[in-house]
Amino acid sequence: MKNTPFVKFHEKAGAKMIPFAGYNMPVEYVGINEEHLTVRNRVGVFDVSHMGEFWVTGPSATKFLQYITSNDISALFDGKIQYSCFPNGQGGIVDDILVYRFTSQKFLLVVNASNIDKDWKWCVGNLDKFNMKEGEELVNASDGIAQLAIQGPFALKAMQKLTKTSVEDMEFYTFKVIEFAGIKDVIFSATGYTGAGGCEIYVKNEDGPKLWDAVFEAGKEFDIKPIGLGARDTLRLEMGFCLYGNDINDQTSPIEAGLGWITKFTGAKEFIDKKFLLKQKEDGVEKRLKGFVMIDRGIPRQHYEVVNAKGQTIGEVTSGTMSPMMKQGIGMAYLISGYWKKDSEIFIRIRNKDLKAKIVTLPIYNASI
Repeated sequence: MKNTPFVKFHEKAGAKMIPFAGYNMPVEYVGINEEHLTVRNRVGVFDVSHMGEFWVTGPSATKFLQYITSNDISALFDGKIQYSCFPNGQGGIVDDILVYRFTSQKFLLVVNASNIDKDWKWCVGNLDKFNMKEGEELVNASDGIAQLAIQGPFALKAMQKLTKTSVEDMEFYTFKVIEFAGIKDVIFSATGYTGAGGCEIYVKNEDGPKLWDAVFEAGKEFDIKPIGLGARDTLRLEMGFCLYGNDINDQTSPIEAGLGWITKFTGAKEFIDKKFLLKQKEDGVEKRLKGFVMIDRGIPRQHYEVVNAKGQTIGEVTSGTMSPMMKQGIGMAYLISGYWKKDSEIFIRIRNKDLKAKIVTLPIYNASI
């Protein structure tokens, strides 16, 4: 089991630690609901050092990424980030990823912790088409990079104290390489997986402890707190953000998952599964991922059956929880056609009872019930 550079801080703070994606990670400190509200209302810090990072460089970097990712790499500019995915050649998704463009010949891919080895093999398997080499134009930097995600409405205001570079007004899905907390060459980005605003900070492992101390000192006036993976999941679900392994996987296409917006069919872009996914877009799909809110009292969970008013199976829950903000059960599910429209009535089968819910548009947190 691997440890991140922040494990001693988690243990000192009394975190409940669990094995996750090969790492010893904090799932909660004082409770998921309280930590969730901290991020929504103030500022919280997530250790996400378990995430994977691949460098892609060289004259063929852009062409390589244009081929193996679903989004349009040519739309990026230096300092811009793109959400995308790796189509798997069989209509499914290898992983969903972030692509950071430093130059037209230098990119950073941020991949899910549980998929690092799988993603690496996938990327390596496609290098030969572009005369690129493992360890040269494609480098796995995952074990050497520490990352903190500072999230919440006061996150950027707090972090501005630690750098002379303007970060408080950064545009969403952009990044800068800056000096931060006395640490040079820090990657400072504004993406987020909580919907509460904030930033991600990438440093070398050896700079991790210095970063942790500086971040918590800067955030004192905002009552900054460490946050575990449990609240990270409830926060992302309130926003309707996909989690790989739950809402998307090797058997779900980006079109089915509602990720058509990261699947670009521009004429010059040839990518894995382009023809298949274009046909899905044009002809339609048999199932689609939708967000829902419980009307009846109940907490939906992954794999719970979804039925219609007649008790006929119409889908399956992929993610579900009790929303700390809404005080209602919420979730996402793949549903067959006919139940996709906003306000459509569905039922979640919980302990042999069919409990009423309704379809909402994303983000779920903003849904009016």
